[in-house]
Amino acid sequence: MAVDIETVVRVARLARLTVPEGDLETLAGELSNIIGWIEQLDEVDTDGVEPLASVADIKLRWRADEVTDGGIPDKVTSNAPDPQNGMFSVPKVVE
Repeated sequence: MAVDIETVVRVARLARLTVPEGDLETLAGELSNIIGWIEQLDEVDTDGVEPLASVADIKLRWRADEVTDGGIPDKVTSNAPDPQNGMFSVPKVVE
């Protein structure tokens, strides 16, 4: 599947990206190559292949969910620029 310049402009607008006019053709070619690689993956026969979360066939050890290092807020916030009441003070980001 070839990506045309109009599609690149539309995707850039949806992603709220500003793409210079001179880069549109190059970007269209790069996106076409990426989609071509994805189409190659679609040709692989995956019938009978079980889904997996890891390539290593190991079981993780379970442990009790216990707090082991709590109760030391002074140590935790000792390097904070402005600790307040044992917590980190964070500047307001959204108004």
